[in-house]
Amino acid sequence: MRSLLLLLAVVLPGIAVTSLSTFYLLPEWTALEASYKNFEGVAKSPSSTMSELFIAQAAENRHRLNCFAEGIGVLLGSAISAIGIHGICTQPRRMP
Repeated sequence: MRSLLLLLAVVLPGIAVTSLSTFYLLPEWTALEASYKNFEGVAKSPSSTMSELFIAQAAENRHRLNCFAEGIGVLLGSAISAIGIHGICTQPRRMP
């Protein structure tokens, strides 16, 4: 009974958080790479203005922050799942 409760209340929600955060992390990572390349192109362009450079940097930082937040979600979901799995594995066994 305890194993089922730990599985339903801790392990499965942890896996759900990890999955959901990963789902949102992957497109954001792609957007970060594109934003970085755009920032790099603007920075190397001799005709770019400081305003264009600041806008490109802000876009890159936005995607970088979003990736950080989603990565923290992946880590926390994994930690919650690990705590539940540890609880299931360390339960005392019943002797017949």
